Amino acid sequence: MMNVHVDVCIVGAGPSGALLGYLLAKEGVSTIVIERTSGKVGAFRGEHINAESEAILQDHRLYEKVETKGLLKMKKVEYVDGERIVKQITPNDTADHVGIHVPQDHLIHTILDEASKLKHFQLFYNTTVTELLQDENGAYCGVKVKKENEHFTIRSSIVVGADGRFSTVRKLADIPVETIHHGYDVLWAKITAPFDWEPTVRMLQVEGNQLALFTQTGGYIQIGWNIKEGSFNEWKQTPFETFMEPLTKSFPQLKQSVAELQSWRDLICFHVHSSKTATWVKDGLVIIGDAAHTMTPTGAIGINAGLKDAHILAPILTEAIAEMNFSKDTLKKFELMRRAEVEAQQEGQIVKEKTFAENFRQVSVV
Repeated sequence: MMNVHVDVCIVGAGPSGALLGYLLAKEGVSTIVIERTSGKVGAFRGEHINAESEAILQDHRLYEKVETKGLLKMKKVEYVDGERIVKQITPNDTADHVGIHVPQDHLIHTILDEASKLKHFQLFYNTTVTELLQDENGAYCGVKVKKENEHFTIRSSIVVGADGRFSTVRKLADIPVETIHHGYDVLWAKITAPFDWEPTVRMLQVEGNQLALFTQTGGYIQIGWNIKEGSFNEWKQTPFETFMEPLTKSFPQLKQSVAELQSWRDLICFHVHSSKTATWVKDGLVIIGDAAHTMTPTGAIGINAGLKDAHILAPILTEAIAEMNFSKDTLKKFELMRRAEVEAQQEGQIVKEKTFAENFRQVSVV
């Protein structure tokens, strides 16, 4: 049976886990990132970063490398009523965009590629946590994992759960979670963008629900269509063409692209919820990103919150390792620095969801 010894074991190679692993290894902290998948990044995830995340990537000299793989700057956000633009958000005087589409595949693999060049970094794919290890005082000190048919132990001073909204680490550490339902699910799909389609986020309102069109790198448009929570099976009993009519009515130029979607099977239903946890830290353990604070798709907050978590946590863990102090009180610095902002963002998402219709009540240019 193989045994691995590192300073920090990170569970989950999403944006937050990958960035944290890179930042720690760069500072000489021996780090292993384990990922239950083969490394193929799933589709239909939030992929828009804001100015703060852009600055974080630039600060760590990763932005240009991601840009080389491909990204797309949004020129504006439009709210559309029928075929009429009723509100428009454009860049301020200090920016040339209102957000950036970055495919998660480009972002994650750029970070992991850079991390793999560092001698203090290891990455295991197809590896699943089966148990958390604790010492005689109850502090977490590693994980037991399964990699394909092999079981082994990873001993670490600190365990980080960056494994998403259904976090295994959170569950095994017995950290209570409050799940908040928002009353809607999202149907995701991807279509080809017409050749003259501007890099823009476009918002529509259909029967009081949000319909969003996100221009994507590579000549695509991602559709995010909010529906009443739990109603997808009911919708599937209705004609698919009728459901898609509001989209083609507002954007006739998309008729050919929308025709790429043949049936309900071409839509992916994402069950929306947010969550709050009682704590983000225990002795020898931290949870970050969606594991600590799941966000809804509103405002594309999730990926940005996760990247900032990693950016803030890295120096705290580096100091903890240097001082050999892995206590809850030491790790709590991270939670104290981040929780208030994150919970304010979650509240902001609820406000935006409840007031979405107000964006269509007056003609204005912002």
